Amino acid sequence: MASEVKEQRKETPERVVKTPLGLSVRVRMQGPYDMETPLQVVCFFKHKAGGDALLGAAEELDRELGGAITSLRDRGEFVGDELETLLITPPPGTITPKLLLLIGLGEEESLSLERMERVGRVAVREAVRLGVSQVAFAPLLRDQGSSKLPAGESAVFIVRGVVLAYDTEQRLQKEGLAKTHALSEWVQEAGPKYFDDTVAGTERAVREAAGIIGARPTAPLFAGTGRAAGNA
Repeated sequence: MASEVKEQRKETPERVVKTPLGLSVRVRMQGPYDMETPLQVVCFFKHKAGGDALLGAAEELDRELGGAITSLRDRGEFVGDELETLLITPPPGTITPKLLLLIGLGEEESLSLERMERVGRVAVREAVRLGVSQVAFAPLLRDQGSSKLPAGESAVFIVRGVVLAYDTEQRLQKEGLAKTHALSEWVQEAGPKYFDDTVAGTERAVREAAGIIGARPTAPLFAGTGRAAGNA
């Protein structure tokens, strides 16, 4: 009995929210460096000449990678401009994710909820391009010393961007405008203090996205070309 209680305490808090696209959004209380996933996405503000604040999960992630993220930023090879991306293949024995995608947030002072929605869209499109079935996402805002955006509101915009972008990807695939690929799960990572707010934000995001998707035009994206018509 004691061992069963101990195992229960080890269980990681999580909540799954279904979308109308066959994509599950799982909010999980876990950091990015030990997540079992084919693709881990993390975000970084634009590099500051005086040095970047790395706390908590962000600091641990960089440490487990032997300081590679700090080195890239100090050398100007990943500045962190808005929507800048860099894909890293972690060496064996470092972090658990198979691939690590860095996405730039731009200047910390101008961070907005709309920008976080754009980040979500970029992350999904990169995941589809890479052909992975699951993505884990950690915004790392608090882990860089930023409290500008409430965690729950940030989750609303990130997840809404994710769902809407994936709907577009599915439409492209149905019309033969993109290769067929299914993304089955998006994991929204959250720290203990922000777990409940992130769950609430995720649920709201899925509801809002479903409404927007339902109102989207149903006419085909591809209407044909003059050449196609001439060959008919």
